[in-house]
Amino acid sequence: MTDYKKILESLPEAVAPYLGQGKKADYIPALASVPADKFGMALSTADGCDYVVGDANEGFSIQSISKVFTLSLAMHYAGEKVFERVGVEPSGNPFNSLLQLEHERGVPRNPFINAGALVITDVLLSCLRSPRNDFLDFVRTLSGNMDIHYDEQVFHSEYDNCHRNAALANYLKSFNNLEHSVSEVLDFYFYQCSLKMSCQDIARASRFLATDGKHPFRDERVVSPLQARRINTLMMTCGTYDEAGEFAFHVGLPCKSGVGGGIVATIPGEMSICVWSPELGKKGNSLPGMHALKAFVEKTDLAVF
Repeated sequence: MTDYKKILESLPEAVAPYLGQGKKADYIPALASVPADKFGMALSTADGCDYVVGDANEGFSIQSISKVFTLSLAMHYAGEKVFERVGVEPSGNPFNSLLQLEHERGVPRNPFINAGALVITDVLLSCLRSPRNDFLDFVRTLSGNMDIHYDEQVFHSEYDNCHRNAALANYLKSFNNLEHSVSEVLDFYFYQCSLKMSCQDIARASRFLATDGKHPFRDERVVSPLQARRINTLMMTCGTYDEAGEFAFHVGLPCKSGVGGGIVATIPGEMSICVWSPELGKKGNSLPGMHALKAFVEKTDLAVF
Protein backbone atom coordinates (compact mmCIF):
# COMPACT_ATOMS: atom_id res chain seq x y z
CA MET A 1 0.00 0.00 0.00
CA THR A 2 1.35 3.41 -0.99
CA ASP A 3 2.39 5.55 1.98
CA TYR A 4 0.93 8.87 0.85
CA LYS A 5 1.75 10.55 4.15
CA LYS A 6 5.44 9.76 3.77
CA ILE A 7 5.47 10.85 0.14
CA LEU A 8 3.79 14.17 0.93
CA GLU A 9 6.25 14.83 3.75
CA SER A 10 9.12 14.46 1.26
CA LEU A 11 7.79 17.09 -1.14
CA PRO A 12 8.75 20.33 0.66
CA GLU A 13 12.39 19.35 0.30
CA ALA A 14 11.85 18.43 -3.34
CA VAL A 15 10.38 21.84 -4.21
CA ALA A 16 12.71 23.94 -2.03
CA PRO A 17 15.10 24.71 -4.95
CA TYR A 18 12.21 26.33 -6.86
CA LEU A 19 11.13 28.72 -4.10
CA GLY A 20 12.25 32.22 -4.97
CA GLN A 21 12.40 31.54 -8.72
CA GLY A 22 8.87 32.67 -9.56
CA LYS A 23 6.88 35.85 -9.11
CA LYS A 24 3.63 36.53 -7.27
CA ALA A 25 0.61 37.89 -9.16
CA ASP A 26 1.32 41.49 -8.21
CA TYR A 27 -1.12 42.89 -10.79
CA ILE A 28 -3.76 41.99 -8.17
CA PRO A 29 -2.39 43.90 -5.16
CA ALA A 30 -4.15 41.71 -2.57
CA LEU A 31 -2.27 38.68 -3.91
CA ALA A 32 1.08 40.44 -3.84
CA SER A 33 0.97 40.63 -0.03
CA VAL A 34 0.93 36.82 0.47
CA PRO A 35 4.28 35.47 1.82
CA ALA A 36 6.18 33.93 -1.06
CA ASP A 37 7.51 30.93 0.86
CA LYS A 38 4.11 29.33 1.54
CA PHE A 39 3.73 25.71 0.46
CA GLY A 40 0.93 23.27 1.14
CA MET A 41 -0.44 20.14 -0.48
CA ALA A 42 -3.43 17.89 0.18
CA LEU A 43 -4.78 14.62 -1.21
CA SER A 44 -8.34 13.34 -0.97
CA THR A 45 -8.65 9.73 -2.08
CA ALA A 46 -11.64 8.16 -3.79
CA ASP A 47 -12.37 6.14 -0.63
CA GLY A 48 -12.45 9.28 1.53
CA CYS A 49 -8.99 9.46 3.11
CA ASP A 50 -7.22 12.82 3.42
CA TYR A 51 -3.50 13.56 3.65
CA VAL A 52 -1.87 16.98 4.10
CA VAL A 53 1.53 18.61 4.40
CA GLY A 54 2.81 22.11 5.06
CA ASP A 55 0.33 24.99 4.80
CA ALA A 56 -2.43 22.74 3.45
CA ASN A 57 -5.01 24.03 5.94
CA GLU A 58 -4.36 27.73 5.32
CA GLY A 59 -6.89 29.54 3.15
CA PHE A 60 -5.82 31.30 -0.03
CA SER A 61 -7.51 32.98 -2.98
CA ILE A 62 -8.59 30.22 -5.36
CA GLN A 63 -8.82 32.51 -8.40
CA SER A 64 -9.21 30.45 -11.60
CA ILE A 65 -9.52 27.14 -9.77
CA SER A 66 -13.09 28.37 -9.33
CA LYS A 67 -13.59 27.72 -13.05
CA VAL A 68 -13.67 23.95 -12.36
CA PHE A 69 -16.60 24.43 -10.02
CA THR A 70 -18.48 26.96 -12.18
CA LEU A 71 -18.14 24.76 -15.26
CA SER A 72 -19.31 21.71 -13.31
CA LEU A 73 -22.34 23.58 -11.98
CA ALA A 74 -23.17 24.99 -15.42
CA MET A 75 -22.97 21.51 -16.96
CA HIS A 76 -25.17 20.16 -14.16
CA TYR A 77 -27.90 22.64 -15.10
CA ALA A 78 -27.40 23.29 -18.81
CA GLY A 79 -25.67 20.14 -20.05
CA GLU A 80 -24.29 20.19 -23.59
CA LYS A 81 -25.86 23.60 -24.32
CA VAL A 82 -22.88 25.14 -22.53
CA PHE A 83 -20.70 24.24 -25.50
CA GLU A 84 -22.91 26.08 -27.96
CA ARG A 85 -21.37 29.27 -26.56
CA VAL A 86 -17.82 28.23 -25.68
CA GLY A 87 -15.36 25.86 -27.36
CA VAL A 88 -13.24 22.99 -26.08
CA GLU A 89 -9.88 23.64 -27.76
CA PRO A 90 -6.62 24.63 -26.01
CA SER A 91 -5.93 28.34 -26.36
CA GLY A 92 -2.19 28.40 -26.98
CA ASN A 93 -2.38 32.03 -25.86
CA PRO A 94 -2.39 33.92 -22.55
CA PHE A 95 -5.50 33.35 -20.44
CA ASN A 96 -6.73 36.94 -20.88
CA SER A 97 -6.04 37.36 -24.61
CA LEU A 98 -8.22 39.91 -26.36
CA LEU A 99 -6.65 39.15 -29.72
CA GLN A 100 -7.80 35.54 -29.66
CA LEU A 101 -11.36 36.49 -28.71
CA GLU A 102 -11.45 38.93 -31.62
CA HIS A 103 -10.11 36.28 -33.99
CA GLU A 104 -12.75 33.80 -32.80
CA ARG A 105 -15.50 36.40 -33.17
CA GLY A 106 -16.74 36.33 -29.61
CA VAL A 107 -16.75 32.55 -29.02
CA PRO A 108 -14.08 31.77 -26.39
CA ARG A 109 -11.73 28.91 -27.18
CA ASN A 110 -12.50 27.01 -23.94
CA PRO A 111 -14.20 27.47 -20.53
CA PHE A 112 -10.93 27.87 -18.61
CA ILE A 113 -9.59 31.04 -20.20
CA ASN A 114 -11.05 34.24 -18.79
CA ALA A 115 -13.39 34.93 -21.70
CA GLY A 116 -14.76 31.39 -21.51
CA ALA A 117 -15.26 31.65 -17.76
CA LEU A 118 -17.20 34.89 -18.26
CA VAL A 119 -19.58 33.04 -20.59
CA ILE A 120 -19.97 30.23 -18.03
CA THR A 121 -20.70 32.88 -15.40
CA ASP A 122 -23.42 34.27 -17.65
CA VAL A 123 -24.92 30.77 -17.99
CA LEU A 124 -25.02 30.41 -14.20
CA LEU A 125 -26.71 33.78 -13.79
CA SER A 126 -29.58 32.31 -15.82
CA CYS A 127 -29.64 29.03 -13.86
CA LEU A 128 -29.24 30.13 -10.23
CA ARG A 129 -31.90 31.93 -8.24
CA SER A 130 -29.36 33.53 -5.89
CA PRO A 131 -26.02 33.20 -7.75
CA ARG A 132 -23.60 34.21 -5.00
CA ASN A 133 -25.30 32.21 -2.27
CA ASP A 134 -26.02 29.20 -4.45
CA PHE A 135 -22.45 28.98 -5.72
CA LEU A 136 -21.02 29.38 -2.22
CA ASP A 137 -23.34 26.66 -0.89
CA PHE A 138 -22.28 24.39 -3.77
CA VAL A 139 -18.58 24.73 -2.93
CA ARG A 140 -19.19 24.43 0.81
CA THR A 141 -21.11 21.17 0.46
CA LEU A 142 -18.50 19.72 -1.91
CA SER A 143 -15.69 20.49 0.52
CA GLY A 144 -17.59 19.65 3.70
CA ASN A 145 -16.55 23.04 5.10
CA MET A 146 -19.39 25.42 5.88
CA ASP A 147 -16.95 28.17 6.92
CA ILE A 148 -15.71 28.96 3.40
CA HIS A 149 -16.21 32.63 2.50
CA TYR A 150 -15.12 35.09 -0.12
CA ASP A 151 -12.23 37.46 0.57
CA GLU A 152 -13.60 41.00 0.38
CA GLN A 153 -10.15 42.54 0.01
CA VAL A 154 -9.33 40.33 -2.98
CA PHE A 155 -12.76 41.00 -4.49
CA HIS A 156 -12.26 44.76 -4.40
CA SER A 157 -8.67 44.43 -5.56
CA GLU A 158 -9.91 42.49 -8.59
CA TYR A 159 -12.58 45.08 -9.31
CA ASP A 160 -10.12 47.96 -9.06
CA ASN A 161 -7.88 46.26 -11.63
CA CYS A 162 -10.49 44.75 -13.92
CA HIS A 163 -9.80 46.61 -17.14
CA ARG A 164 -8.76 43.57 -19.20
CA ASN A 165 -11.65 41.41 -17.95
CA ALA A 166 -14.06 44.29 -18.52
CA ALA A 167 -12.77 44.57 -22.08
CA LEU A 168 -13.31 40.84 -22.63
CA ALA A 169 -16.83 41.03 -21.21
CA ASN A 170 -17.75 44.03 -23.37
CA TYR A 171 -16.40 42.27 -26.44
CA LEU A 172 -18.45 39.17 -25.62
CA LYS A 173 -21.49 41.39 -25.18
CA SER A 174 -20.91 42.96 -28.59
CA PHE A 175 -21.23 39.50 -30.15
CA ASN A 176 -24.38 38.72 -28.10
CA ASN A 177 -22.55 36.02 -26.15
CA LEU A 178 -23.58 37.49 -22.81
CA GLU A 179 -27.27 37.58 -21.90
CA HIS A 180 -26.79 39.60 -18.72
CA SER A 181 -25.22 42.99 -18.20
CA VAL A 182 -21.45 43.28 -18.17
CA SER A 183 -21.55 44.59 -14.59
CA GLU A 184 -23.60 41.59 -13.37
CA VAL A 185 -21.25 39.13 -15.05
CA LEU A 186 -18.09 40.80 -13.74
CA ASP A 187 -19.47 41.05 -10.20
CA PHE A 188 -20.28 37.34 -10.04
CA TYR A 189 -17.03 36.38 -11.78
CA PHE A 190 -14.87 38.29 -9.30
CA TYR A 191 -16.88 36.82 -6.45
CA GLN A 192 -16.08 33.28 -7.62
CA CYS A 193 -12.38 34.05 -7.99
CA SER A 194 -12.16 35.65 -4.56
CA LEU A 195 -13.33 32.60 -2.60
CA LYS A 196 -10.81 31.67 0.07
CA MET A 197 -10.17 27.95 0.49
CA SER A 198 -7.40 25.70 1.73
CA CYS A 199 -5.67 22.91 -0.17
CA GLN A 200 -7.67 20.41 1.87
CA ASP A 201 -10.93 22.20 1.04
CA ILE A 202 -10.15 22.15 -2.68
CA ALA A 203 -8.92 18.55 -2.73
CA ARG A 204 -12.14 17.40 -1.07
CA ALA A 205 -14.35 19.64 -3.20
CA SER A 206 -12.89 18.31 -6.45
CA ARG A 207 -13.00 14.65 -5.45
CA PHE A 208 -16.19 14.14 -7.48
CA LEU A 209 -14.02 14.38 -10.61
CA ALA A 210 -12.10 11.30 -9.43
CA THR A 211 -15.28 9.32 -8.71
CA ASP A 212 -17.33 9.59 -11.92
CA GLY A 213 -19.16 12.69 -10.70
CA LYS A 214 -20.35 11.34 -7.34
CA HIS A 215 -20.76 13.90 -4.56
CA PRO A 216 -18.05 13.36 -1.90
CA PHE A 217 -20.46 13.70 1.04
CA ARG A 218 -23.97 13.07 -0.32
CA ASP A 219 -25.74 10.21 -2.05
CA GLU A 220 -26.13 12.14 -5.30
CA ARG A 221 -24.24 13.15 -8.41
CA VAL A 222 -22.60 16.49 -9.03
CA VAL A 223 -22.27 15.69 -12.73
CA SER A 224 -22.74 12.56 -14.84
CA PRO A 225 -19.83 10.17 -15.49
CA LEU A 226 -19.57 11.51 -19.04
CA GLN A 227 -19.51 15.09 -17.82
CA ALA A 228 -16.85 14.25 -15.22
CA ARG A 229 -14.72 12.73 -17.98
CA ARG A 230 -15.14 15.79 -20.16
CA ILE A 231 -14.22 18.19 -17.36
CA ASN A 232 -11.10 16.14 -16.64
CA THR A 233 -10.24 16.22 -20.34
CA LEU A 234 -10.60 19.99 -20.45
CA MET A 235 -8.40 20.30 -17.37
CA MET A 236 -5.72 18.25 -19.11
CA THR A 237 -5.81 20.16 -22.39
CA CYS A 238 -6.80 23.67 -21.24
CA GLY A 239 -6.44 23.93 -17.45
CA THR A 240 -2.98 25.49 -17.30
CA TYR A 241 -3.40 27.92 -20.19
CA ASP A 242 -0.58 28.02 -22.72
CA GLU A 243 1.53 25.73 -20.52
CA ALA A 244 -0.87 22.78 -20.83
CA GLY A 245 1.58 20.83 -22.98
CA GLU A 246 4.34 21.20 -20.40
CA PHE A 247 2.01 20.00 -17.63
CA ALA A 248 0.84 17.02 -19.70
CA PHE A 249 4.46 16.15 -20.52
CA HIS A 250 5.98 16.58 -17.04
CA VAL A 251 3.01 15.90 -14.73
CA GLY A 252 0.58 13.85 -16.78
CA LEU A 253 -2.56 14.73 -14.78
CA PRO A 254 -5.66 16.85 -15.46
CA CYS A 255 -4.87 20.16 -13.72
CA LYS A 256 -6.44 23.58 -13.22
CA SER A 257 -4.38 26.43 -11.89
CA GLY A 258 -5.09 29.85 -10.41
CA VAL A 259 -2.90 32.93 -10.15
CA GLY A 260 -3.27 32.76 -6.36
CA GLY A 261 -0.71 29.94 -6.61
CA GLY A 262 -3.05 26.98 -6.32
CA ILE A 263 -3.27 24.00 -8.66
CA VAL A 264 -5.92 21.31 -8.43
CA ALA A 265 -5.26 17.96 -10.08
CA THR A 266 -7.25 14.76 -10.45
CA ILE A 267 -6.39 11.10 -10.90
CA PRO A 268 -9.65 9.47 -12.05
CA GLY A 269 -10.52 6.49 -9.91
CA GLU A 270 -7.84 7.37 -7.36
CA MET A 271 -7.85 10.86 -5.84
CA SER A 272 -7.92 14.61 -6.15
CA ILE A 273 -4.96 16.79 -5.21
CA CYS A 274 -4.39 20.45 -4.44
CA VAL A 275 -1.04 22.17 -4.10
CA TRP A 276 -0.45 25.81 -3.21
CA SER A 277 2.62 28.01 -3.48
CA PRO A 278 2.20 31.66 -4.53
CA GLU A 279 5.16 32.18 -6.85
CA LEU A 280 4.20 31.81 -10.51
CA GLY A 281 6.18 30.89 -13.58
CA LYS A 282 6.06 32.88 -16.82
CA LYS A 283 2.73 31.35 -17.91
CA GLY A 284 0.87 32.14 -14.67
CA ASN A 285 1.07 28.72 -12.99
CA SER A 286 2.65 28.02 -9.59
CA LEU A 287 6.27 27.08 -10.27
CA PRO A 288 6.84 25.15 -7.02
CA GLY A 289 3.35 23.66 -7.37
CA MET A 290 4.12 22.24 -10.79
CA HIS A 291 7.33 20.65 -9.51
CA ALA A 292 5.52 19.24 -6.46
CA LEU A 293 3.01 17.51 -8.71
CA LYS A 294 5.81 16.24 -10.94
CA ALA A 295 7.65 14.81 -7.92
CA PHE A 296 4.46 13.24 -6.57
CA VAL A 297 3.75 11.49 -9.87
CA GLU A 298 7.34 10.24 -10.09
CA LYS A 299 7.16 8.83 -6.56
CA THR A 300 3.74 7.18 -7.03
CA ASP A 301 3.69 6.37 -10.76
CA LEU A 302 0.09 7.60 -10.85
CA ALA A 303 0.08 9.65 -14.07
CA VAL A 304 -2.91 8.97 -16.29
CA PHE A 305 -0.68 7.96 -19.21
